[in-house]
Amino acid sequence: MKFLLAHLSDTHLGPLPSPRRRELIGKRVTGYLNWTRSRYRIHDMGVLAQIVADMKAHHPSHVAMTGDISNIGLPAEFQLARNWLETLGASEDVSFVPGNHDAYVRGSLPDLARTFAPWTTGETCDGDQFPYLRVRGEVALIGLSSGVPTPLFIASGFLGKRQLQAAEELLTETARRGLVRVIMLHHPPQATASHLGRGLVDARGFEALIRRAGAELIIHGHNHKVSLTRMEGSRGLVPVVGVPSASVIRGRPHHRAGYHLFEISGSGTNCKIAARARGLLPGTAIVGDLGPLVL
Repeated sequence: MKFLLAHLSDTHLGPLPSPRRRELIGKRVTGYLNWTRSRYRIHDMGVLAQIVADMKAHHPSHVAMTGDISNIGLPAEFQLARNWLETLGASEDVSFVPGNHDAYVRGSLPDLARTFAPWTTGETCDGDQFPYLRVRGEVALIGLSSGVPTPLFIASGFLGKRQLQAAEELLTETARRGLVRVIMLHHPPQATASHLGRGLVDARGFEALIRRAGAELIIHGHNHKVSLTRMEGSRGLVPVVGVPSASVIRGRPHHRAGYHLFEISGSGTNCKIAARARGLLPGTAIVGDLGPLVL
């Protein structure tokens, strides 16, 4: 039986709720000014609605949303985001991992964990701890959190030793169970995948983990563009696929709003994964097929 996984990311939902004065401290001030001066023109909620409608028309078995659902990590933004996630499907059919804009400041973290618990609860945790494991048929969905509070003008991610160790245990266990292992995180997990100050700080630790334990597919967001690389795994090369923002209306073709569909069949080492990109067609405001991704 085939499993269809839809992947979207970096929605940056708007309009931004009016923050209280006490909420606009530190990094949030510059983030708020950035949104009100320019970013609100780049992220179009009408286009996002088209992306979601197109995605739902394909009736995916599961939806992965890999972070930056918000802009400056306000509690009111999280409620808006929760309402939007509920439109994608039941929480057991939609998985979420946070990005740097969700974990924008330290004060965002309690509300972030509490609000999105239904979309991060798995076999191994109760929704407030990462990594989590969700098994759907022959597919093991493993969610990692790379979103951490960072200083001004820094958008890097971090997994940490505890999370990497727990992820290795999950990958090893699910391999023994013969499952197709899909890792979901926000930041690109390779050391050379992002500019300085935007990458995954412990990417080399993650790369070492994949060399030891392996995976069948790794998906991420953050860079707002289509990307396809490969990482050395325990059983061969592992495809690492980045998706563009689901709401961006400007930029080069592979940066404009889109999402990915992964058709997964088989199990374990005998699996087959086919991927397609869908999104705004070049030179138009129409969502359509952008072609296959050769994994």
